[in-house]
Amino acid sequence: MDEVQVLLKELTQAGGVPGHEDDVRRLLQGHLRQLGEVGHDKLGSVICTKQGESAEPRVMLAAHMDEIGFMVSHITKDGFVRFATLGGWWDHVLLGQRVVIKTKKGDVPGTIGAKPPHLLSDEERSKMVANKDMYMDIGATSREEVEEAGVRVADPIVPVGEFTVLAGGRSYLSKAFDDRAGCAVMLTAMRRMSSIAHPNTLLAVATVQEEVGLRGARTSVQTVNPDVAIILEATGVGDVPGVGEEGQALRLGRGPVITFYRQDMIPNLPLRDLLRDTAEKHDIPVQIRADRIRGGTDGAAIHLHGSGVPTVVLSLPVRYVHSHSSIMHRADFDAAVDLLTGVLQQLDRKTVSGLTEW
Repeated sequence: MDEVQVLLKELTQAGGVPGHEDDVRRLLQGHLRQLGEVGHDKLGSVICTKQGESAEPRVMLAAHMDEIGFMVSHITKDGFVRFATLGGWWDHVLLGQRVVIKTKKGDVPGTIGAKPPHLLSDEERSKMVANKDMYMDIGATSREEVEEAGVRVADPIVPVGEFTVLAGGRSYLSKAFDDRAGCAVMLTAMRRMSSIAHPNTLLAVATVQEEVGLRGARTSVQTVNPDVAIILEATGVGDVPGVGEEGQALRLGRGPVITFYRQDMIPNLPLRDLLRDTAEKHDIPVQIRADRIRGGTDGAAIHLHGSGVPTVVLSLPVRYVHSHSSIMHRADFDAAVDLLTGVLQQLDRKTVSGLTEW
């Protein structure tokens, strides 16, 4: 494995569901301490400050460290674990997947189950199983066995999805690319900027609790008080069988995605154009997204800070996002780092001031 693969494996395999980001936070703190001065907000987001040739403008890079997951909500008398979801899960992808319950005694592995198919009625077979009808099975036969294993109500539960290099060596399979891939882009770009002059101060922020309401973005942006922000995310793609031509506009391996419109945020237009123009100038492949996108990114909170922050979202295309097994492409990662580092070198006082000249 090369340096990027090692970093992606390390970050994706760490646990970190919303509100329980301790494991991945420690990893990110370790990496960021090599790049600048590291602090945090009071919600737990990590902030790395690297001053360049000027204290201003203050450029915020934001990638959320939390992943979607679960929490123990009830333990049945027969030893099954009921759960609440943390973040946006599609119930279709849950059954039969492995999980780890994080307890004070250590990790407790299990799997997600439901009423067996051979016991379903014809009517039940025709319906999708809702997560409220699922449970987690750790192999216990009583509530006492579950409690002896260390499992308690409110314990966090992390999906299991091994990082795997796929055929051809350029695509990767794992859980949590949303948004550990964005965190890896941020780290890789910050490392590169260590040897490149930049006319600004960079503030790399790994936010918490994005998947449950952009909470770390709201607190960290108040701490950072940036002049401009670039959000590093993962976004779903439709380049799979069964999707019409229009839905397949974004494809794996065709470059990172610059979002032109979201329900939660319209990007700053001059900043958006700076990314696109930089990509064209340096022959960096990019894709444009301007359709109606569900959900939100940290940008929704950050761009409304104070009197407003010029903000844009740069995303890696990921198949099967918000599942145990998502797929990303190395070419998209490399292009995102190239584009980000190219843009950061241009964000001087004059350029950033011009982003809000109406």
